[in-house]
Amino acid sequence: MRDLAAETLGTALLLISVVGSGIMAQTLSPDNIGVALLANAIATGAMLYAIITVLGPISGAHFNPAVTLAFALRGEIAPGQAVAYTGAQIAGGVLGVLIAHAMFDLPLLQLSTTAHRTGLAQWTAEIVATFGLLFVIFGGLRSRPEAVPTLVALYITGAYWFTASTSFANPAVTIARSFTDTFAGILPAHAPAFILAQLAGTLIAAATLPWLRKTGLSSGES
Repeated sequence: MRDLAAETLGTALLLISVVGSGIMAQTLSPDNIGVALLANAIATGAMLYAIITVLGPISGAHFNPAVTLAFALRGEIAPGQAVAYTGAQIAGGVLGVLIAHAMFDLPLLQLSTTAHRTGLAQWTAEIVATFGLLFVIFGGLRSRPEAVPTLVALYITGAYWFTASTSFANPAVTIARSFTDTFAGILPAHAPAFILAQLAGTLIAAATLPWLRKTGLSSGES
């Protein structure tokens, strides 16, 4: 139960940072999307570092069904626990959105009307973003486990800028962000394709990263 509570709390805090910083950024810089995105990225990266560091020893700090699926495919988490983690992450994400709305005195229940998050470029970006996230996580766990919070925070902060989709890379985040009609929102009709792209990125990572470790990295080659 502590594992599930940690996953719920961590994912809620992640969405509070994503949605709350987006609302604040758009309020303070309504005519400058670049500044708003920068603020959004920094706040999200900072929160990721904090929650992974604090909650990692309790649940492993997945906060992401794609990460949980990757661990399940590696045989490091049981299928039943993976399903429970995923449910906790989705519930925590939606809870975080509601809390963010409450903090800024917005209607709690919303559906996003943000309509530009679709198309091949966006889906490709989500495949790349999710693959890269898993590359950083599992590469970090192998080489420098203590650096994983920093690696993930830096990667996501950067991926906000180098991916066309601003790097959702997380099915629970995608679902939760469909319930906010703010800077961070995604049209509910566009969320399923994002999730499929994220799952594709996860499967590609699961198939290729073990091979990479067994060949170059495990033998000391660069």
